[in-house]
Amino acid sequence: MDIRYSPEVKEARANGAPLVALESTIITHGMPWPQNVETARSVEAEVRASGAVPATIAVLDGRLHVGLTGAELEALGQASGVAKLSRADLAACMASGGTGATTVAATMIAAHLAGIAVFATGGIGGVHRGAERSFDISADLRELSETPVSVVAAGAKAILDLPKTLEVLETLGVPVIVVGQDELPAFWSRSSGLPAPLRIDTAAGIAAAHLMRGRLGLPGGQLIANPIPAEAEIAREVMIPVIEQALAEAEAKGIAAKAVTPFLLQRIFELTEGRSLEANIALVLNNARLASAIAVAIAAAIPSGVAD
Repeated sequence: MDIRYSPEVKEARANGAPLVALESTIITHGMPWPQNVETARSVEAEVRASGAVPATIAVLDGRLHVGLTGAELEALGQASGVAKLSRADLAACMASGGTGATTVAATMIAAHLAGIAVFATGGIGGVHRGAERSFDISADLRELSETPVSVVAAGAKAILDLPKTLEVLETLGVPVIVVGQDELPAFWSRSSGLPAPLRIDTAAGIAAAHLMRGRLGLPGGQLIANPIPAEAEIAREVMIPVIEQALAEAEAKGIAAKAVTPFLLQRIFELTEGRSLEANIALVLNNARLASAIAVAIAAAIPSGVAD
């Protein structure tokens, strides 16, 4: 597989240094410019400060990039017409020489190809509200059941049907490990009203579980649900009516498929007067710190520094 590694990632691979994969849809579809690039740089800096090397993943002119240079990151942050790539779109975009930003699923695929065991993101996709009618279920869930990458997120995005998302993850055999509490977090909020399926409070413990799955020959990865820091959260009782209003507006406008999430995130940003974006940035940085600690622990247990 022809992968273009940034100089920083190439050096890390040669030295067996711990790597943390980062997605690129948060840059192209998740935040406005220039906050998208500023946040991406802050997340990369957080990974470095926590002892690992960041590997932001994207497809540029048909080439799969694992790690972006500063210039590439800046250009991607201001580009227009960038494709949003999941498992179904990744190969076609590369074959046609296109440019695309990777979702959770596509980032997991690329990370695994590059031998990267840990991936930090904001929140995963899941089962959308009304999926019993629309069958709208994110490819992220099946990817977690197939690709052996531990994904650190603040839970599934709170705009989703969280109970159904948890049920699908259970059916697919994906470990959902909550850190530091007995309740599943809900992205912007620490509380979801749902019990934690599993709880492990240390990076070393999460790394050990990741490595044990490999030894057992179990396919798929782990979802690490890392609650947003308490000082940055928007309480569940505040967010629920905001989310409901945004969902109702999306339905009234006939917005569907891949357009739903960007619309909802933008509308929630407006309804919360920017608080949702501030919370989003805080939780991504928090996830980067934990993912780095897990990557460091895995690298210490694997002399080659390359995950199986």
